[in-house]
Amino acid sequence: MKTIFRILGILLGSLVVLLLIGATFIHFRGIPQYPVNAPEVKVELDSARIARGEHLAAMVCANCHRGDDGALSGRKLFDIPKMFGEIHSANITQHPVKGIGSYTDGELVYLLRTGIKRNGQYSPTYMPKFVHMSDEDIYSVIAYLRSDALAVQAADKATVPCKPSLFTKFLTMTPAFKPFPMPEKPIEAPDRSDEVAYGKYIVHGAVECYSCHSADFTKINTMEPEKSLGYMGGGNTLLDPEGNPVLSANITLHPENGIGNWTLTQFTQAIRTGQRPDGKPLSEAMPKFTVLTDEEISAMWAFMKTIPVSDNKVKRTWEQ
Repeated sequence: MKTIFRILGILLGSLVVLLLIGATFIHFRGIPQYPVNAPEVKVELDSARIARGEHLAAMVCANCHRGDDGALSGRKLFDIPKMFGEIHSANITQHPVKGIGSYTDGELVYLLRTGIKRNGQYSPTYMPKFVHMSDEDIYSVIAYLRSDALAVQAADKATVPCKPSLFTKFLTMTPAFKPFPMPEKPIEAPDRSDEVAYGKYIVHGAVECYSCHSADFTKINTMEPEKSLGYMGGGNTLLDPEGNPVLSANITLHPENGIGNWTLTQFTQAIRTGQRPDGKPLSEAMPKFTVLTDEEISAMWAFMKTIPVSDNKVKRTWEQ
């Protein structure tokens, strides 16, 4: 019997040593780097593109990158779950050293599509990758970043290095969290006259509602969002501005556990003002999309009517 226990002890000790070696390797290896194969792209600036880019940036960039100075100079992200580490958004103003002023248009396209920076370093899961956004909308965002808008003028503010957790470093070694491939063919936005298709494009390609409103950040399927665990049924852990954990809401049209009893008007109010139909506020972890147009919100609502209903019951913010 003593021999058996001795063997088990040796096996257990060996396993612990292997785990420590693996953890040490992952820690010091850090976030991986990849070859940069940026396309040859030159974005032509015009007023329509810049205006469209400003609209998109207000929805998908400003929430994370707007600093205390009002510019897109970066900040500490308090709403990122602690399991990912201490995360700071980058300075994406036109500063040639501290911002993205030295990026080529192709390098920006490559970063937004794949998550790979111009130095080859990969941006982990907390940086969205716009794999479904149309080429024209990607170009519009870049046109805005190159424009005379005050928010993107060179800000002399260094990006604070992120401190990714061991868990984040591990995730970047798994197949599910590798860089995304560049599209093999052009991506076009659907015609706005097709409300359902255009609403899906906004929900998946621009605002990315599914990433927060599904069950788990680590189980998100970016290429096929509908296959994400708990798609749009909520339950993912977020953080409010004070760092308190809150659960994302079920936003399928379940009549009791979701928003199935809401009207389009009530949905619009919640999206823009953060107020529910019953007068209670949404969690502060939910951004206010004040710039979304009536047309865009109506399209989102039309698409959400087609999403399979989830009966997942999520505790409301005031119940947690």
